[in-house]
Amino acid sequence: MKKIFYALVLALSACSSSKEPTVETGTVVGEVSDPRNRARVHTELAGVYFERGNMAIALEELRTATAADSSYPQAYSMFGLVYMELKENDRAEENFQRALSLSPNDPDIAHNYGWFLCNSGQAPASIKYFLQAIRNPLYASPWRSYSAAGVCTLRANPNNLQDAQEFFQRALKIEPDEPTAMLQLAQIRYRQGNMDESRKLITRYNKLVTPSAESLWLGLRVERRLGQRVAEQSYANQLRRRYPGSPEYQALQKGQYD
Repeated sequence: MKKIFYALVLALSACSSSKEPTVETGTVVGEVSDPRNRARVHTELAGVYFERGNMAIALEELRTATAADSSYPQAYSMFGLVYMELKENDRAEENFQRALSLSPNDPDIAHNYGWFLCNSGQAPASIKYFLQAIRNPLYASPWRSYSAAGVCTLRANPNNLQDAQEFFQRALKIEPDEPTAMLQLAQIRYRQGNMDESRKLITRYNKLVTPSAESLWLGLRVERRLGQRVAEQSYANQLRRRYPGSPEYQALQKGQYD
């Protein structure tokens, strides 16, 4: 589960560009004199480094961004994500609050702050910010906040399947290929005893993205419940080949299916 959440935080980052700006001796090519544009470009570059796990350079880019324009809210939101990843929660909180004070209605900032709360032991408080993001009619990707709200609902209360499944269903209604919602809803259907629906979801998930130890383990247990021994063995072989050191494979070796 931890790996899935980490993948989810990268996917939900504030970075608005997937392309890395060209860098030559520390200068962004095409950079213009407008302070807000310089702040934007360096914040996007920080997002690229954040996704690559290079937090030191991400921080350097963000310092350059805020030096260019100290009122650019997205830079502080990105600061918050970086400090969250570095486990410096006080600094993360400070930067998220600065971002919110500068742009209280920005849905991306609200989402990122919600994710920070969820990952810092404050999962119940996070839902408010995901819903705030979703309610903004200009929000480009509400499915990601629905999906995050479902994850954080289960973190707050693992038995609150009703609210969690509603969030995941709403995410999938907007974006049918949203992988986290798909996997988590498959887990819920398994817990509810709906093996056929769980199988459909987990099969689709494993075709859509590279199967994880978690998804292979769920598929294996679903096929076991359905009495499909050939399919169960296929999942077991994949789990052993791909993730021999995983907790899921250790559980398989011990016969601990539930």
